[in-house]
Amino acid sequence: MDAIVVGIDVSKDRLDVHVRPAGTVLSHSRDAGGVEALIGVLGGLAPQLIAVEATGGFETVVVASLAAAGLPVVVVNPAQVRAFATALGRRAKTDPIDAQVIAHFAAATRPQVRPLPDAATQVLADLVARRRQIIQMIVAEGQREKRASPRARKSIMRLLKTLRSELSALDADIDESVRGSPVWREKEDLLASVPGVGPVTVRTMLAELPNSAASIGARSPRWRGLRHSPASLASGAARASSAAGAPACARSCSWAP
Repeated sequence: MDAIVVGIDVSKDRLDVHVRPAGTVLSHSRDAGGVEALIGVLGGLAPQLIAVEATGGFETVVVASLAAAGLPVVVVNPAQVRAFATALGRRAKTDPIDAQVIAHFAAATRPQVRPLPDAATQVLADLVARRRQIIQMIVAEGQREKRASPRARKSIMRLLKTLRSELSALDADIDESVRGSPVWREKEDLLASVPGVGPVTVRTMLAELPNSAASIGARSPRWRGLRHSPASLASGAARASSAAGAPACARSCSWAP
């Protein structure tokens, strides 16, 4: 029996989902209710792999929710997905098609799913649950504001300001937890896609250059420069991995554009 593989394309307001090999297409809103509904559907399907494309931050809460629910989720590199789509001749670009391509890419490449430790899963679950509670409070206070007197409205506005600030802090915590977790493969995959950079060098660079490699996203101008200059990165990486007894540094590895 073919393995069930799910591709999820995340946009600002919506989650487009494609399930292989059945070809099932789903769509959910990218809010707490939509994510919970999606988790319920995917839990019933028991997929072997769920791939979510990194989309500049919209995906982190979704990934955190899936991971906290114990589902086998992994974040995939958008550049690699686009290259895969080009190789397939898929030039049309809509959200449902993107979800289909992500699922096809995941089925073909089988990125390794590395489950989170129980403690990390619980931390994510707590953060996601708390985020849901804060959103519910914001919605409730917003409804009260519409019916409140001018004096009461001032109190509501102060509370809403505090709640929105707390929501932003929670989102930052979730983002940090997800990007530092084993489900986030983008940084390692991005380095490994450069010609001449092998897995040992990749891990050396990620370990010894945390401020340069591990904290730079795929859409950073620095990364774009590196992706267009693979020879420079490869030669710098070779120098970093072969330096005898000296830690690698950003200058010798040519991280700057």
